[in-house]
Amino acid sequence: MKKVKSKILVTGGLGFIGSHTVVELQNEGFEVVIIDDLSNSKIEVLDGITSISGKKPEFVQFDLKDKKLVKQFFENHKIEGVIHFAASKAVGESVEKPLLYYENNIATLVFILQEMVKNKVKNFIFSSSCTVYGQADELPITENAPIKPAESPYGNTKQIGEEILKDTAKVEDLNIIALRYFNPIGAHKSTKIGELPIGVPQNLIPFVTQTAAGIRKELSVFGDDYPTPDGTAIRDYIHVVDLAKAHVSALNRLLGNQNKTNFETFNVGTGKGSSVLEVINAFEKVSGKKLNYKIVGRREGDITSAYADTTLANRELGWRSKLSLEDALDAAWKWQVKQV
Repeated sequence: MKKVKSKILVTGGLGFIGSHTVVELQNEGFEVVIIDDLSNSKIEVLDGITSISGKKPEFVQFDLKDKKLVKQFFENHKIEGVIHFAASKAVGESVEKPLLYYENNIATLVFILQEMVKNKVKNFIFSSSCTVYGQADELPITENAPIKPAESPYGNTKQIGEEILKDTAKVEDLNIIALRYFNPIGAHKSTKIGELPIGVPQNLIPFVTQTAAGIRKELSVFGDDYPTPDGTAIRDYIHVVDLAKAHVSALNRLLGNQNKTNFETFNVGTGKGSSVLEVINAFEKVSGKKLNYKIVGRREGDITSAYADTTLANRELGWRSKLSLEDALDAAWKWQVKQV
């Protein structure tokens, strides 16, 4: 029997990255309480988490925009850290509904921080994004790369979120790590949890798997005229389980007082870029399925190429990605097949 470690709040813990992180936290002996409003997730995910880890996390359903309920939660739960995933994340929708995104992604962050300060909860991990870099001047992208003007309200909420955290860390007794994710993909190898996009997928991999499964008629490849070897855009695709483990490493750093400043940022990626066509070819190889895709015009706001320099995370967090693109695509496909 593992000794139970600290109790950790995971907001948005039934979402794609959140659920995989809850599994890794419980595997490490942490006690977890999840807050999720189920606006972009399903309650069945709780069963998946329980089945994989052998432990049912505590679950509280409410909307973090309700300041009173946030206050009540912190008064009633003794926690030692927060991992904050709860946020709206569709780039296109954020362009159409900017105020919704600013309210949901910024107000909730502020409410949580206010209660953390009041209740002397010191450790906070923020779900940030490589979108803060825009089209970086140099590749691979290091944490020192300049923050470019955001291409969407969603991207802007991540930049503003980091600024709020930086300002707060200067004056409050908080230790904060912002993890800047590159492109999380895949599913747990048990196929009990994975990516469950509600409606039309916004990301490449669910679109790939849904096309292969016959749910979508064809996959659109946005642009083949980028200045890349095959003309398609390049991204750094990281297996969601590797990403989840980075959160455990970051949490252990904070709980062990190993952080060097009150506010730290780390890139979380593989350090390797893959083009859209490379992803399609790799998927066809692992799944044995031919994908029906067509080249269409570029999508507004898309950048040419982004992949991480992960040296800092490797050194400071003692973490590195271990699973390959093929591993992630294989898991994503097996998960998809189970959903049909």
